[in-house]
Amino acid sequence: MIFIGSDHGGFLIKEHIKSFLLSKGIEVKDFGTNSLSSVDYPDFAHLVAEAVSKDSNNSVGIIVCGSGNGINISANKHHGIRSALCWNPEISALAKQHNNANIIALPGRYVTVLEAENIVNSFLNANFEGGRHQNRINKIENE
Repeated sequence: MIFIGSDHGGFLIKEHIKSFLLSKGIEVKDFGTNSLSSVDYPDFAHLVAEAVSKDSNNSVGIIVCGSGNGINISANKHHGIRSALCWNPEISALAKQHNNANIIALPGRYVTVLEAENIVNSFLNANFEGGRHQNRINKIENE
């Protein structure tokens, strides 16, 4: 299961990613937004982050806003969420390999649909490497 959400600035990329994933037979839960009308990115970041953090099946999320920054910051406020801003395939692979990211944030106004597909594919096909990287992840949660 992939949870997905965006604000108006990421709407078109989110819609394309959703169609792309569904065409590959991947189950998607879309938390919106559902138009280009102006909305607030935290509303959608929180919905996706809550779903990922509560899901026991190691699901992941994809969130999109204009720059990717605001929606990423909002998602990272949730316990157990490691959201990474990803603007190319190499960064998205490293987000999973080294940081065990469970959400990626895309800058909808700065990537093409083909770039977005490649970023998502790279993330979904990467595996967490563990080892020394797990030691670092253990230091992220400060509670």
